[in-house]
Amino acid sequence: MSASGGTKAIVAALGANLAIAASKFVAFAFSGSSSMLAEGVHSLADSGNQFLLLVGGKKAQREATPQHPFGYGRERYIYAFLVSIVLFSVGGMFAVYEGFEKIRHPHELEHWYWPVGVLLFAIIAEGFSFRTAIKESNELRGRLSWAQFIRRAKAPELPVVLLEDFGALIGLALALGGVGLSLLTGDGVWDGIGTVCIGVLLVLIALVLAAETKSLLLGEAAGVEDVKKIEAAIVDGDTVTRIIHMRTLHLGPEELLIAAKIAVRHDDTAAEVATAIDAAEARIRAAVPIARVIYLEPDIYSETEAAKGPDPEATPGGPNPHPAGH
Repeated sequence: MSASGGTKAIVAALGANLAIAASKFVAFAFSGSSSMLAEGVHSLADSGNQFLLLVGGKKAQREATPQHPFGYGRERYIYAFLVSIVLFSVGGMFAVYEGFEKIRHPHELEHWYWPVGVLLFAIIAEGFSFRTAIKESNELRGRLSWAQFIRRAKAPELPVVLLEDFGALIGLALALGGVGLSLLTGDGVWDGIGTVCIGVLLVLIALVLAAETKSLLLGEAAGVEDVKKIEAAIVDGDTVTRIIHMRTLHLGPEELLIAAKIAVRHDDTAAEVATAIDAAEARIRAAVPIARVIYLEPDIYSETEAAKGPDPEATPGGPNPHPAGH
């Protein structure tokens, strides 16, 4: 996995969640707090999620094969989608069920100092993990807001870790509130209410992750800035006079496919056109290094043809593509 995959943030989150999960289960065993049980399962699910992200990053590094000629970059998207399923089912739905059970059959907390101590420790540990994720994300997000970064990021790992850590911190606050109110009122129902709130929070985060990773799985185009760089790189104003049609597609977070029909001068020889295409490919890679697969098809520009819009020949599957490395 590349540095942009947020490996450091994933490892930090994995270590923190394993330690937190163990402490939460110990606190549940001594106190009987359903919030502690839900939070323990939540941390365990998060640990599994970080493991899935690491596995996805490793599998995505495999070389392309005849059966998968564009490589395995989308493995990272698949495993990120699995994370949303685990978070929804194991984390969210379990917490909601456990919370309702506690509301129906409340009981007083025993050894209250265990859950309180563990929650305070967990807040510190999750804060460290969240800080690491924020630091790595800031290197990539530029001027984007956090919401825009999560929506537009092509590498799924950092948005996943950010949302998980943010949800964990909010969940810990809810658990602390539920335990605190149960201690103040002597009514264990508040512990159950806190647990339900944790479950609803996890379900919402899982739905956001599922929506974002689904979009990546379906295939997203290059970002606006990259598209502008590609367009500027293709046209040299001499041999390549304009772009007739262009499509981009992320094969993975750091792998971009570009397919374009470009206009060349009608009196250029075949050798001149081939040289111009080679030069355009080199300019594209210099401007956008993640451009791994490039198909440029030369044509004579026609106002009538341009008005019709893109045709099958403008895609890699159309006839006479001019692939990179021809």
